[in-house]
Amino acid sequence: MSTETAVVVGVGPGLGTALVNGFAREGYTVFAAARKPAADTPAPGGGKVVHVTCDATDPAQVEELFARAARGGTLRVAVFNAGTFQRGTVVEADPAEFERCWKVGCFGGFLVGRAAAKRMLEHGAGTILFTGATASLRGGAGFVNLASPKFALRAVAQSLARELGPKGIHVAHVIIDGQIHSDRYAHLAGERGPDSLLEPGAIAEAYLALHRQPRNAWTQELDLRPWVERF
Repeated sequence: MSTETAVVVGVGPGLGTALVNGFAREGYTVFAAARKPAADTPAPGGGKVVHVTCDATDPAQVEELFARAARGGTLRVAVFNAGTFQRGTVVEADPAEFERCWKVGCFGGFLVGRAAAKRMLEHGAGTILFTGATASLRGGAGFVNLASPKFALRAVAQSLARELGPKGIHVAHVIIDGQIHSDRYAHLAGERGPDSLLEPGAIAEAYLALHRQPRNAWTQELDLRPWVERF
């Protein structure tokens, strides 16, 4: 097993999987966390992928995830990529659903950032990355369940960056402004033209670039969008 580890929380068939594969190719043992994880799989580049069951809103499960990653080697990278939302008007929004979206999208990010920081502070280095969205910057009609946690997650990332940066830990927030290419949105590529959707692998490369940045030129916030996206 590699002596350096990475943790990706919120691993699905799109960006999450691309992030896991990207860091595995760098040679890390990657702990891929999800509510319903896949089976362990070999990874290219000398790395390894370990799929772990984890509820990002459960403090005990998040702590155990990072304790396990620390036992596997030195924790170098942590990525929070979890989130959920149900579109609807404010009068349609169920209070319990609103709270659940906030817990997954913001409280989970706090738990992951906290657990990662505890391990990285031990050796004064590491990278913590948070996945944001267009809703991190503006709340759209019908997106109250998404804008609230995404706004709050951005604030968590900023606070951690200012606190942990001087201690050698790079914290960055990535705004994904546009649709990510998937089977669900494949028809949009035909309507809009080539390269009109964000490719998961290309996004993952941007995350890897953030991790590789020297500490004399760190990015705190990065926005990514297709060339045809209006902003």
